[in-house]
Amino acid sequence: MVGKTSKKSAKVAKKAAAKRGATKAAKPRKAVARSSARKPTKAATATRSKGPAVAAKPVLLSGGNPQIAKGYGDAPVQAFIAAMPGWKSDVGRRLDALIVRTVPSVSKAVKWNSPMYGVEGQGWFLGIHCFTKYVKVAFFRGMSLRPVPPGESKQKETRYLDIREDDKLDEAQFAAWVKQASQLPGERM
Repeated sequence: MVGKTSKKSAKVAKKAAAKRGATKAAKPRKAVARSSARKPTKAATATRSKGPAVAAKPVLLSGGNPQIAKGYGDAPVQAFIAAMPGWKSDVGRRLDALIVRTVPSVSKAVKWNSPMYGVEGQGWFLGIHCFTKYVKVAFFRGMSLRPVPPGESKQKETRYLDIREDDKLDEAQFAAWVKQASQLPGERM
């Protein structure tokens, strides 16, 4: 039976070649197993050096926002802050310290490529994101804070605080917003 199938497929290939105007009949092709593995990216090959282990530089997305893997707890947030470029890293450390001082039991995570701060059982109340010229702090229930943070959002309840390199941060006001925000129901954890 196997011989008949081979002869039949050879005839079909011969007819197809004749229709295309080929002078010689093409041999039937054998099925080739293809690997689903893709060619490694430059970033992946850069981490596979033969020398001593060197910490890879974090990838910066547009605007200079570090690409840090999703994770819960202080470690991923500290990795994000350490990867923030230039002066933004100092701002990140300062904000993190103020948040922890104001809400000692704060929950932390990196989600949606941004550090998130929340209260267990209440949800996320604040997020941080890097842009080219500023660090944006999002208060998810910002319209309920007094005074209302200055930056408007397309989201009805969210308000922003943009911190630029030369801005003086009013730590007392920021801490007051953090305290108020931590006492409100937040975004789903």
